[in-house]
Amino acid sequence: MDGALESFKKELSGLRTGRASASLLEPVTVEAYGSKMHLKEVGTVSVPEPRLITVQVWDRGMLKAVEKAIRDSGLGLNPQAEGQTIRVPIPDLTQERRNELAKVAHKYAEGARVAVRNVRRDGMDLLKKAEKNGDITQDEHKGWQDKVQAVTDQHIKMIDDALAQKEKEITQV
Repeated sequence: MDGALESFKKELSGLRTGRASASLLEPVTVEAYGSKMHLKEVGTVSVPEPRLITVQVWDRGMLKAVEKAIRDSGLGLNPQAEGQTIRVPIPDLTQERRNELAKVAHKYAEGARVAVRNVRRDGMDLLKKAEKNGDITQDEHKGWQDKVQAVTDQHIKMIDDALAQKEKEITQV
């Protein structure tokens, strides 16, 4: 369940809130040297200004591929190459784009909730098997079942809290 929560938080960090963040470009993959590589494997990503991300590409030959990968990433960014550096200005978010990002955040949250529920289901199945095999009593089964449900509820609440925080960040003008 912790893994699902961490994965969800990582996905949320990639959502743009109008401020530049190096994590914004984490999901971008570049076609490099005959394989797909993460952007951080072909250059250094930094945030020199609140509305600007720069990518210092290590191999000058990769400049066009990195620029194309950022442009085609679906993040709505327009990179500009200057020497071995790519400047990525972060445009202001429109209300429509904010609503789209909020929907994406909700989709990520639902995926995380489903993952947490799947872990709960697996735990409940293990408890049933243990009771059936005589490893635990019916009372112990009930006690563990309550604990598993409590942990599930706690993780769902953490997901909802993180979603609410991100939504607030996205909709803030």
